[in-house]
Amino acid sequence: MKRRVWIAAALLFAVSPLAAAQDVRDEPALAGAPSPDAERLSSRDLSRWLQGKPPKPGATPAAGRYSGDDTCQWANDGECDDPGIGTGACERGTDYSDCWRIVEGVEDNSCRWANDGECDEPGFGTGACTQATDLNDCGEIINLRFRNDSCETAFDGVCNEPGVGDGTCAERTDRADCIGRDRPMGINDHYFGHDDRVFMDTSVFPWTVIGQVDFDAGGACTATLVAETVLITASHCISEDGRLDARGVFRTAFDRAGGALEARVIDYFNSPDWDEERFSSTDDLDGTDWALLRIDRPLGAELGHVGARGLIDTLGSRRALSADLFQAGYSWDTGAHLSGNLGCHMVEVFNDNTMAHNCDTTRGDSGSPFMVREGDEYFIVATDSNFRSNPGGPMIYIATRSEGWLPYLDDFIAGRIGNESPRPRGPGKPPK
Repeated sequence: MKRRVWIAAALLFAVSPLAAAQDVRDEPALAGAPSPDAERLSSRDLSRWLQGKPPKPGATPAAGRYSGDDTCQWANDGECDDPGIGTGACERGTDYSDCWRIVEGVEDNSCRWANDGECDEPGFGTGACTQATDLNDCGEIINLRFRNDSCETAFDGVCNEPGVGDGTCAERTDRADCIGRDRPMGINDHYFGHDDRVFMDTSVFPWTVIGQVDFDAGGACTATLVAETVLITASHCISEDGRLDARGVFRTAFDRAGGALEARVIDYFNSPDWDEERFSSTDDLDGTDWALLRIDRPLGAELGHVGARGLIDTLGSRRALSADLFQAGYSWDTGAHLSGNLGCHMVEVFNDNTMAHNCDTTRGDSGSPFMVREGDEYFIVATDSNFRSNPGGPMIYIATRSEGWLPYLDDFIAGRIGNESPRPRGPGKPPK
């Protein structure tokens, strides 16, 4: 799910050059706070607020031992950014309004959306409330605050955090191994009761061809080589405020001997029916959330590339639901690592070239591939897009099926279509 640069370092603890890019991954721009008259947020509002750091009026200070001000650039965004107790993106005491409740142990239900059955705190909830102001709805999620799986040895079944493990990981960076993989069903992050992700070795195929595009305009998304010079990702990754801008750098094969490879994005093509405003406010255009990107180096000639297939067209809906899916992306909470799922599934097929799935995907995974395997070959059948609200249950996670962009792939590979590179000159009068 898309994240933009303004959320930046507030979410992650950078552990490598990629981690520096990771903390700006995949953020949608916020159009503004919800209307004061709104009784509930729409599913698309939930998506934007979950994936962003919503600005809101400062919380009322409370007298006590903790003191400070709101001079941090991320103050009053609903998420505590003090070091040690929060994300660490601010100097201690400069995010007072967001942090004082957590520091002083004052959890309450002062948020206007408290007691609605849905956690509205940032990160693991919708993000519409300041942390520690939606206690009744978020109580079972509190122990997950500010924790991630960015340690090099995360997901290995051994707790390595100091105090509870051997200390080879930093505090709060070995979450699944130290506090378990079970997750509340109502969580807006790792959604199906259990986090089944594993780390992928990006020195071996197909994980070596799944990389990250860091966009010049800010933010990043997962993208995959589907030809020597062509990537597939999500359209919302290149769309903001009604403008399309695909310029950026694609990096992949981070575990490769000799280091990662990179190339610049020089052209793009997305659905003729794409409409950012409608996509952001309705569920009508999820099937158009795809973008083909052209890069300036044939990385696929060296690394290989995956194929593409319309799974529903090939197998039909019933057989497609039983097909094992392989998914991987650069999730917000796994640091520099490519993480993903082995053997998750489609759970529902929709007529708009989308599907619902039960793969554990989260912010940063936008554009990531869902693949099927035949022998040693892999074929992309969908790309990660967004989610739909489902109060009281797991969120409905949506992927855009490949049927939407496959008809354009050959023409884009051949350079017959595109938006930023010069169009091939067709027959006609010779140039003067």
